[in-house]
Amino acid sequence: MSRWLRSVFTGSQLPTAHPVDDSGEGAESLIGFVIAAAVVGALTGLAAASFRIMLDDASAWRSSLASWAHGSWWGLLVLVVTCSVSVTAAAALVRRLEPHAEGSGIPRVEAVVAGRAEPDRFRILPIKYAGGLLSIGSGLALGREGPSVQMGGTIAVIVATVTRRPLADLRILMAGGAAAGLATAFNAPIAGGVFVLEELVKRFDPRTTVATLVASASGFAAAYPFTGSGTDFHMPPLHDPHMANAGWVLAVGVATGLLGVFYNKAVMIGLSIADASRLPAEVRAAFIGIVVGVVVWCAPDLAGGGDNLTQHALLGHGTIWAVTGALAFRFVFGVVSYAALTPGGLFAPMLVLGADVGLIVGLVARDLAPHSAPDPAALALIGMAAFFTASVRAPVTGLILATELTGTTNQLLPMLGACAVAMLVALTLRSRPIYDLLTDRAAKSGASRSP
Repeated sequence: MSRWLRSVFTGSQLPTAHPVDDSGEGAESLIGFVIAAAVVGALTGLAAASFRIMLDDASAWRSSLASWAHGSWWGLLVLVVTCSVSVTAAAALVRRLEPHAEGSGIPRVEAVVAGRAEPDRFRILPIKYAGGLLSIGSGLALGREGPSVQMGGTIAVIVATVTRRPLADLRILMAGGAAAGLATAFNAPIAGGVFVLEELVKRFDPRTTVATLVASASGFAAAYPFTGSGTDFHMPPLHDPHMANAGWVLAVGVATGLLGVFYNKAVMIGLSIADASRLPAEVRAAFIGIVVGVVVWCAPDLAGGGDNLTQHALLGHGTIWAVTGALAFRFVFGVVSYAALTPGGLFAPMLVLGADVGLIVGLVARDLAPHSAPDPAALALIGMAAFFTASVRAPVTGLILATELTGTTNQLLPMLGACAVAMLVALTLRSRPIYDLLTDRAAKSGASRSP
């Protein structure tokens, strides 16, 4: 019995005859592998759920601090210093303790899963967690999904090491942990699994698919008591799409495609400037933190991950000029925030930009054709999926993510059309997916640091 249990949890084969799968693997090993994937998912779900809850608390605290700061002449100074110190501390954690914890973390997980990098050390988990709270909580325009994905990957390394799984299993379990992290970050278990298969590993082999789906489901289930199962965003009831509005849908696809290409270039330019700077990372982060503090004081709704901005867009709220101004500011602020090289993702900022582009097209349509224009809220939803497709080049994930985030299913056809157009624009302009660009940058940075 002890030998059988050992074979289940470690993946080692017993010398006796056992049922095998198509690849020749023993049934005991496969069962243990699935159990390990479920454990990875559950632990990731708990970690990502607590991370999400603490970020919500940090956002509420930041808003309260901004309100208090307006009540005294020195309030602005306190707010700016607080934000600057938080961003600086996040940058210091990364630079001094774990450089692989910078940024989104998704490119790092992708490199390890593909075998182009070695698994990370365990300490990346607390550093990513604390650094993400400091950077995103301070008001940087970064998302929670990147840290959640990398924390899931690190939890997979821990579980695989403890259970002595082989390296091949470790890499697959990392993909499962990444799926669970994304599923918990957005309450989107299907999108979590599909993103990993479509973008991270870029294959749908049975073993990887099973591990990814099991981990995503168990992560979502573990997080459910803390985050609930409701959608992240609420939308008004939308009318079924009409062919008469196809032109506006195509306009959203073109606009998000162009902006997505520009966004990818801007992010990489911002990182290049940061890499070329002679200032220490902590000093650069301190200056960016000062900017964050001023933004939080002047317009707190424009700081942070931007879920509130996405929600406003999905309700169809705003004027053309106000939304355009918010779009332009968030575009620049997002690029600057990512250049701080602190833990934080790109998904949430992308959703803001895509929703705002769609909303602007909808508001223009309403002004030009008030009796036949599509609902601006519907175009905001379509814009979210299309912008994600243009930047990440993962259209299936974009469609599913937008659907799971809002619970709206009757806009799938126009979303599909806009995503196709956005992807065609990106392909025509020869724009590479953002995570491929970030993975290449990480590889070059690693090579330059090696002796």
